[in-house]
Amino acid sequence: MTNSKRQRFQFIFTRFFAAVTLALPLATHAAEPDSGRDLQLGSVAMDIPVEMVKRLTPLTQYLSKKTGITVNFRASPNLGSAVEDLGMNNTQIAYLTPAAYIEAHEKFDAIPLVTPLNKGKSSFTLMIAVQKDSPIKTVTDLRGKKFAFGDKKAILQPAVVISSGIKLEEFASYDYLNHYDNIAKAVINGDFDAGIIKDAIADKFADKGLRVIYTSVPLPSYIFAVNKNLPARTVAKLKKAMLALKADTEEHKAILTAIENGYDGFEVAKDKDFDGIRKLLASVKK
Repeated sequence: MTNSKRQRFQFIFTRFFAAVTLALPLATHAAEPDSGRDLQLGSVAMDIPVEMVKRLTPLTQYLSKKTGITVNFRASPNLGSAVEDLGMNNTQIAYLTPAAYIEAHEKFDAIPLVTPLNKGKSSFTLMIAVQKDSPIKTVTDLRGKKFAFGDKKAILQPAVVISSGIKLEEFASYDYLNHYDNIAKAVINGDFDAGIIKDAIADKFADKGLRVIYTSVPLPSYIFAVNKNLPARTVAKLKKAMLALKADTEEHKAILTAIENGYDGFEVAKDKDFDGIRKLLASVKK
């Protein structure tokens, strides 16, 4: 091969290699929006892991089918780990309590996605409950009594109790039982004089020996939030699929009520929806 031919070959090869190299980042960027990666959906531990799997798996199956992206459920043992998992991208979407969302947003810039509707409402209440035949009638009667909370990280619970008119140090003792079901059963069994539960749990155990003595103001509902680095196209797909999920068919109703009895749809969530809870928590921290 002559020098001129060799030089021409090298020139053509160099130009070709440069063109391919420049194209690679473009191809990678084009593939980024969905990237082919499976998504992990996490959740605060409202029940034992096996029950949380039952509650959230129908939703993950629906989302997988609707978005074309495989979504799996990843159980978290407690509220704190659910927040950390979302923040560290071990999960990309998570079902969180209001307080857990606020923590995830403040620490990791978690993005609100949708909030569930319970009988058409995007709010819930926390309640203080006692055994049906208990002599306790009001919150002031709880002084010197044994009280049950859920997760230690669920700071909204003590905030609501304090706002009801009693200080934690006025209880004879209090303990943390992790899940609302555990609280309801412990109060019914007489292990605790009272405990704090969600409205849906109060309904569930109303005919099993529970009586409500205090109800909080309406609080913004639980929320599905996403990791801040989740591609916008993926976030849009998830949001569209969840907003389309309404209790207008038996199939969809089963998916929603598996998460929580009474759920009948979703609406777009906004960070400002949680400003009231931020104020409540701030007043307790003073």
